[in-house]
Amino acid sequence: MLKIVFLHPDLGIGGAERLVVDAALALQLKGHQVHIVTSYHDPAHCFPETRDGTIPVTISGNWLPRSIFGFLALCAYIRMLWASFYTVFLSDMQPQVYFCDQVSMCIPVLRLSTSIPVIYYCHFPDLLLASHKTWIKKLYRAPLDWIEEKTTGLATTTVVNSHFTAGVFCDTFKSIRRRPKVLYPSLNFRSFDRECGNSLSSVIGTKQVMDFVFLSINRYERKKNLGLAIKAFGLLKSFLGDAKIHLIMVGGYDYRLVENVEHYDELQKLTSSLQLGDCVTFLRSPSDETKTCLLKNCHTLLYTPDKEHFGIVPLEAMYCQLPVIAVNSGGPLETVEDHRTGYLCHPTVEDFAEKMKYLYDNRNLATKMGERGRQRVIEHFSFNSFSQQLNELVGELTASST
Repeated sequence: MLKIVFLHPDLGIGGAERLVVDAALALQLKGHQVHIVTSYHDPAHCFPETRDGTIPVTISGNWLPRSIFGFLALCAYIRMLWASFYTVFLSDMQPQVYFCDQVSMCIPVLRLSTSIPVIYYCHFPDLLLASHKTWIKKLYRAPLDWIEEKTTGLATTTVVNSHFTAGVFCDTFKSIRRRPKVLYPSLNFRSFDRECGNSLSSVIGTKQVMDFVFLSINRYERKKNLGLAIKAFGLLKSFLGDAKIHLIMVGGYDYRLVENVEHYDELQKLTSSLQLGDCVTFLRSPSDETKTCLLKNCHTLLYTPDKEHFGIVPLEAMYCQLPVIAVNSGGPLETVEDHRTGYLCHPTVEDFAEKMKYLYDNRNLATKMGERGRQRVIEHFSFNSFSQQLNELVGELTASST
């Protein structure tokens, strides 16, 4: 049995957090001892496994500022640096492996202060996600971008979430010679196999029976292109007239993040401007039970991000037998089979609306796509496969370090 300590900057609700929690659960099921160190953890806004004691969580560094004059990245670096300092010098955890992700600033402390191997899971290079539009932002980001590349290269091994991200990683971090390994995120099927007590009508807040319900699940961030789903739905509505169709917009929402608050309001205004108010429901950070209920009872998932690094939501939808309409770039190219488990579209309102109408008109095809999608997830993205690959990686690291 090994002890693995995870370092993650902000243990909230999102794809990166789900990956970390699943990785900890996977290693736990393989007989290892796991512990997560984070600078922020809110029991009211987290995955249940980090709240109910399944995975031990230690919070260190929450006293440090999360933002200084709007500069989030610098503060994230400082908070992660403190978390690593705390773990190495002030705690008695004594792990055999470190697993960190999102912010690579902790790696030098872990590597230079100990001989313990470090796994760094790169969801996507942060320097490509940050804005460099103004000269002030360019000046601010220049040292951070340099630090990101140099500290990432110090990890014992680097893992990414898709072949798409692996290619971007190599093109971005020129000084890092070795190609990262690919470890697809997975689904814990048990969480989706349980019965859900909520009905779709109770979630929407109406007793009216809906003929076809489209679902969008993503954080309320502008880069997720959520307006595309609303506009495509509006165009579809103009095609179908009085058809009883509905769109449910589900998003991770953190009141501390200005963009979440602003973009949520922007999407509501967009809905009103298209006169779709009664046909669109917005949900903010719903419970896992509600999310599972939606995935099991809606008819099609709309996945709008362009060049998404991986995207766990299409897998969740396919496992729950929903066809997926997604943008034809990034992670969905590796998860969604075009014309078999859904459609890969250009990120245009017309292309999305056309595929939405086709599935609305061809219910049997939508059902068959859902069945094929579930089988694909079971065969290629199971939690057992993920657990086995991660356990082997940990075993190789500890064997080579002794």
